[in-house]
Amino acid sequence: MDQHVYEEYIAILKEELVPALGCTEPIAIAYAAAKAREILGKLPEEIVVSCSGNIIKNVKAVIVPTTGDLKGIETSAILGAVGGNAEKKLEVLVDVTDEDLKITRELLKKKICHVELLEGVSNLQIIVELKAGEDTALAEIAFSHTNIVRLEKNGQVIFSKEMEADSAASTDRTLLNLKDIYEFAQTVKIDEIKDLIDRQLAYNMSIAKEGLTKSYGANVGATILKYYGDDVRNRAKALPAAGSDARMNGCVLPVMINSGSGNQGMTVSLPVAVFADYLFADKEKEYRALVLSNLVAIYQKNELGKLSAYCGAVSAATGAGAGIAYLHGADFDTIAETITNTLANVSGIVCDGAKASCAAKIASSVDAAIMAYYMAAEHRGFQSGEGLVKKDVEATIKSFGRMGREGMRSTDVEILKIMLEP
Repeated sequence: MDQHVYEEYIAILKEELVPALGCTEPIAIAYAAAKAREILGKLPEEIVVSCSGNIIKNVKAVIVPTTGDLKGIETSAILGAVGGNAEKKLEVLVDVTDEDLKITRELLKKKICHVELLEGVSNLQIIVELKAGEDTALAEIAFSHTNIVRLEKNGQVIFSKEMEADSAASTDRTLLNLKDIYEFAQTVKIDEIKDLIDRQLAYNMSIAKEGLTKSYGANVGATILKYYGDDVRNRAKALPAAGSDARMNGCVLPVMINSGSGNQGMTVSLPVAVFADYLFADKEKEYRALVLSNLVAIYQKNELGKLSAYCGAVSAATGAGAGIAYLHGADFDTIAETITNTLANVSGIVCDGAKASCAAKIASSVDAAIMAYYMAAEHRGFQSGEGLVKKDVEATIKSFGRMGREGMRSTDVEILKIMLEP
């Protein structure tokens, strides 16, 4: 494999697989607020949060971690400004104290935070402006959850960088393609990815078990095991669903994300781990399957964009299906067919914000990915010309990516309008 491509793939994994506490959209708001507070140097008297529709959609219904029961943009911004540690980035709220929560609740009652919709901007854009007396501070994030593109103090720009999607990543995602991903998964030196994958499994398995043993949200994961049984297929669906149950509903355990999402991070990893255990796969094969799963998901999201009306659980589960196929000894063509079969089935699941039902969408998507592999193993699949399926897997991934990125733009707008109705 070309050494430059190899090194970029390692860098992509390191850039994408990072820890986050809670749903990444409220955390991104808290991070921006914490950065602005660093600049302001004191507690704000007024906060204005301006953000894109997808941010509003994904913050509306999830509990902000460490708060117990508080939701929404106002909570995220105030808590980030009061108790956030910007150095921790997506774990910005990890050091929040009881006193911080008390102050946050008081400021929420005073309604110091105002929210505005940004139109005609990227799907992931946040501007947080803090005011105290005559002083102001501003932090702006775009394209990626921790990608600061502008900082201001008292109206003067103290930091800025180019506002382009490529500025959010230091790696070259144009190099991603399925054949290279497959070759990389087979040849990567395990010691170069071992710690990263071990951390992904440890974090994500921990929160999944938390979601199975305690009551969070709609308890989708526990419901699956109770009524469908505890076989490998149901466990592969239940674990990431349970992790989502916990994460969407206030659990303070961190997860390792994929493509900017904790739900996607759990979906690409936990089903693969469940099947690896079931098949008694050796650890090296499990690592390689997980590398494949992670990169297949990242590849699809690079086509889709970070946030859209296309449910990210689908692309993550498609990655998991590829990993499960690999664990069964599948060749490249069978893995490619698994990807195509999954996308042809559940790509129509829409994202109507982060919330408890994300767990159910994860379970449905993983179920589709498992069936997709079983079909591929029997040399059965959906053919070119059937819907959005194209002549080969690369063209098919691009086809579904285009549908999610371009075709569902108006869907995204209408979803937001409906969600904001009283």
